Amino acid sequence: MNRNAPGRWLPLIFTARVLMYANYMVYAACLPVLIHEWGMSATQAGTVASGFMAAYAVSLFFASWLSDHIGARRVFLYSAALSAVFALGFAFFARSYLTGLVFYALAASAQGGLYTPAIMLFSARYDRQRRGGAVGYLIASTSVGYAFSLAVSGLCLELAGYRTAFVVTGLLPTLGMLMAWLALRGTPNVVHPRPRETHIIRLLKSNRRARSLMAGYTAHCWELLGMWSWTPAFFAASFALSGWSIGETAQLGAYLTAAIHLTGSLASATMGRLSDSWGRRRVLIVVAAAGACCSFAIGWLITAPVYILATMGLLYYFTAIGDSPVLSTALSESVEPGYLGSVLAIRAVLGFGAGAVAPVVFGAVLDWTNPAEVVARQWGWAFMILGLGGVLATWYAYRLRD
Repeated sequence: MNRNAPGRWLPLIFTARVLMYANYMVYAACLPVLIHEWGMSATQAGTVASGFMAAYAVSLFFASWLSDHIGARRVFLYSAALSAVFALGFAFFARSYLTGLVFYALAASAQGGLYTPAIMLFSARYDRQRRGGAVGYLIASTSVGYAFSLAVSGLCLELAGYRTAFVVTGLLPTLGMLMAWLALRGTPNVVHPRPRETHIIRLLKSNRRARSLMAGYTAHCWELLGMWSWTPAFFAASFALSGWSIGETAQLGAYLTAAIHLTGSLASATMGRLSDSWGRRRVLIVVAAAGACCSFAIGWLITAPVYILATMGLLYYFTAIGDSPVLSTALSESVEPGYLGSVLAIRAVLGFGAGAVAPVVFGAVLDWTNPAEVVARQWGWAFMILGLGGVLATWYAYRLRD
């Protein structure tokens, strides 16, 4: 059997991950309403998103490390089951700032096993000539999942409010778990041997390429995860300044962000495949630099016409996510399979640790630049803080050699 022939495997994994991420963006979609309903400041709102990212980072670390020792398939399926249970917990018990903070972090604590073990499964299944495109489809399923989450959340907000949005998006990961089991029931659980006993820190000290890719990924996460947490609220604020009500702006912000996430899925698929033929380094430099430019510009367009804002948003999401599959593919090619999980574990702590801090810093800057404003009008400085990550990602990509 051709190991590169997708058959049902790839579409089943793709669909399963879309469903399992159905609750990932529900908080961001409902944020304009939750700030009012839960009586939160922008800084408090950022801590909920940061709590999720911090828990996700810890989850990624342990899921990646365990994959080296008990196999990526096993970790992926265990994580799918736990994420379905914890999604239901958030759906039925998050009703205030404190319960939202606790249960959203708990929901994130199992989702790391849906990401890095999947990268390892794809790396084992596809050879180097096709790996960039395959990992691109993997990351694209994440973006489609976010778009799906935002779209379902926006529809539920419109029909019945944020509680219904929590419940509906909390139920869907159970279906995703079942599809993941169906996809992987014939996939062997492989534990790769380690050809030599080398401490992981010593291994990274001798591998400059891996270090640069990890540093670039950390900067990438600062920009991307901060942007993901706040752009629905940014679009909602733009609509509010045009005269829409709070409920209407939340729905419109969720729908617009969902549409833009679909562009992100296109970026993941195309940039991963392009890197197979054009080279990892070249794609990383161009995409990271373009993303930084978008971060520096978009916040100043809060009062721009919606077609301009939507166009910039499409470009922003395309460039901010476009380097993600390339970074993961390049790293999988830079370390031996037996150590890949451990390296991904360290990368997860660095990247998602930075991603956990970014929403809080963004919210603090937003509070500082918009004192006593009911609807924030000044977003430029907060987005520029995220753009610093894009600048660093460009620099570390420049230091690479294909």
